[in-house]
Amino acid sequence: MAADRSHIIIVNGEAHDFSGGSLRALIAGFGIDPDRRGVAVALNGEAVPRAAWDATRPVPGDRIEIVRPLAGG
Repeated sequence: MAADRSHIIIVNGEAHDFSGGSLRALIAGFGIDPDRRGVAVALNGEAVPRAAWDATRPVPGDRIEIVRPLAGG
């Protein structure tokens, strides 16, 4: 039996099962274009520069906040 490689992370206050990968892949998995202007990410309360999204790998228990602009008034 293969080992379960998924783990729980907290994204915008909600628990999510994440099987691993980069922060960029996580953002895209939420349907957010990681190349879109205005998207910002914090990992455990610290801002993560866009240039580090490919190399940053969330681990179990990490808290991630994804912030993006919304249209409207």
